[in-house]
Amino acid sequence: MLFFIERTKNNIFINFSKKIMHNKIVEKMIEGLIQMKLIYTGKTKNVYELEDGNYLLKFKDDVTGEDGVFDPGANTVGLTIEGAGRAGLKLTKFFFEKLKEANIPTHYVDADIEEATMTVKPAEVFGEGVEVICRYRAVGSFLRRYGKYAEEGQPLDAFVEVTLKDDERQDPPISEDALDMLGILSKNEYRELKELTQRIAGVVKDELAKKEMELYDIKFEFGRLKDGQIVLIDEISGGNMRAYKQGEYIEPLQLERFMLQ
Repeated sequence: MLFFIERTKNNIFINFSKKIMHNKIVEKMIEGLIQMKLIYTGKTKNVYELEDGNYLLKFKDDVTGEDGVFDPGANTVGLTIEGAGRAGLKLTKFFFEKLKEANIPTHYVDADIEEATMTVKPAEVFGEGVEVICRYRAVGSFLRRYGKYAEEGQPLDAFVEVTLKDDERQDPPISEDALDMLGILSKNEYRELKELTQRIAGVVKDELAKKEMELYDIKFEFGRLKDGQIVLIDEISGGNMRAYKQGEYIEPLQLERFMLQ
């Protein structure tokens, strides 16, 4: 049986030769691939729109960083780690299901580890996208900004900060007042976002502690569902957090193995 998967800039579809006989296998392939529209190409994943209105996230092996060094706070792809996509998805599935048990809202529907894909509910981001970081230790961009006053590894009390997704301006931090004045987030939404961030980070921190690991910082993204509910979106993986075991930094692939072994 012959068929051809063709790509345009924004769509994937199957082109069958005239002599092909349709059967149930082919029909299932059509159901899975036809009309899957690429709507966003990100640093670590691509986003497709499905026929049923949900989105499909395709995880990549790219991770953020600079000059070949991993950094979850960086706004560029720093390196490619084979297997990072599936490893990230495994952890994401694990944590999103933990959040569901804790009644914390997310956009998660289900995941296919083999295909490195996750089905999610559509959500509208704030402005053109914000990232929310929860910090338990002074490392990374926090230390680079405030190194005159902060010591490396200094404990922080679940400190929350918001940055704009803006590569041109290197994802600048933004205050609660500025978010409100610029129409990105209202003050009430900011308070809800901060509370959700600390709750979610707390769940992740506790799960890592069960494996004798310490969470230093973690980055989240949020959005609004159609009904206006604010939910966690994107992923929770080794690629968007820093975790340490006995004072040693744990690489993203190692983190997945330690957590799920």
